[in-house]
Amino acid sequence: MFDKDTIAIISSPQGQGAISIIRVSGCKAHNVLEKIFRPKIKRKKYSDLKIHKNYLGIIQDKDEIIDEVIISKLEKPNSFTGEDMVEIFCHGSIYIQNRIMELLSDKGIRAANAGEFSLRSYLNGKMDLIQAEGISDLISSNSKTSHKIAINQMRGGISSEIKKMRDELLNLTSLIELELDFSEEDVEFASRDRFLSLLNNVEIFISDLVDSFKYGNALKDGIPVSIVGAPNVGKSTLLNSILNEDKAITSPIAGTTRDIIEDTFNLNGKLFRFIDTAGIRKTDDEIEKIGIARTLESIDKSEIILYLIDLTTSEKNIEIEIDELNRLKEKYEEKLIILIFTKADLVKKRIIRTELKPILINTKEKEDVNYLKNKIIENLNHDFSNKLIITNSRHYSALSLAKKEINNVKEGLKNNIPSDLLTVDLKQVLYHLGEVTGEVTNDEILSNIFSKFCIGK
Repeated sequence: MFDKDTIAIISSPQGQGAISIIRVSGCKAHNVLEKIFRPKIKRKKYSDLKIHKNYLGIIQDKDEIIDEVIISKLEKPNSFTGEDMVEIFCHGSIYIQNRIMELLSDKGIRAANAGEFSLRSYLNGKMDLIQAEGISDLISSNSKTSHKIAINQMRGGISSEIKKMRDELLNLTSLIELELDFSEEDVEFASRDRFLSLLNNVEIFISDLVDSFKYGNALKDGIPVSIVGAPNVGKSTLLNSILNEDKAITSPIAGTTRDIIEDTFNLNGKLFRFIDTAGIRKTDDEIEKIGIARTLESIDKSEIILYLIDLTTSEKNIEIEIDELNRLKEKYEEKLIILIFTKADLVKKRIIRTELKPILINTKEKEDVNYLKNKIIENLNHDFSNKLIITNSRHYSALSLAKKEINNVKEGLKNNIPSDLLTVDLKQVLYHLGEVTGEVTNDEILSNIFSKFCIGK
């Protein structure tokens, strides 16, 4: 994966389409295209064509014309990979795609591995690791919010701030190490007050990023919303109405849902993961008990809880359900919990005494369900629109370790430990920050990261 072979791959999705894109990168790219591409411009050869321009022409193998294509001629270092590159836009026939790839292979160009174009871009200094991973996230983004996070990451929003902090720490570390050369003269090159102030600023910045991971990961995979309540209150019907499909089995028989059923839905540019859970009740059914246990796990992991109560049930049952809801609110103060009274269409008028502000709906009515969707958006407290967010577990792990080492440095300053011991912890902070951006890495980590990229990127 780390050699300097010239590589090529079909970058467009597999299958037949109108147009397909084949990317070629490496030192042999232009030499090979010289042999197989004939420009439509009269009396022009491939080598006569200007760089960073598009040209119409013929791909041919000796006397066999394979396809009429458009090629984009790029030259190092001003290309995506930082190498000589050619992008071939051919017709989307599977035969044509494979035939061109066979022709390139015959000329000594090998098929690229997953993520190898992005890897070469990183190795050639065109981007750092955060930006490279941002490209992967951008390709897989499935909502306006996840797209915005990926764009910010790809454009270096997080990288620039981390590098700035790391450079400042590196300068102070250098000054502290310089003090070791003048230890007998008791000289202080780095102000300890300034040093502590910088550490506090770095710690706040890293803490904000670490804290953003939980919500950022939810935005990326879908903000988890648990639909909770007693059996037969309309949880599965509500899930089906939100998704506009029969995802969950509905039945008047209590206890139909015995396992977690979930799917994602895009609301106002944010991806939500709605989870239909097993009804909470006392039961001797072992399978249903497992489903209820999973319901409690789902509540624990969710950002939002939709608590459903059947408005047609007895007043005593409603009081019991509201007491249970109040216990949940006390336990999960940070979660958004919305009380929903279902089957409102079956009850003409009923007074329910509660400090909560319930939503009354018929789970089968589109207008009622749309009203609930709007209420979810209105009540969502999280607003990271102007903040940096991490969604990658690798970043979270490295930043958490950096934060831990910063606390060690601050403790060392407080206890006036010698400068040489301070620099040991400081270098660990710098190491972990460097891990995030890729300034510190190894081949195994790189292989693991880029092997998860899609083919052609």
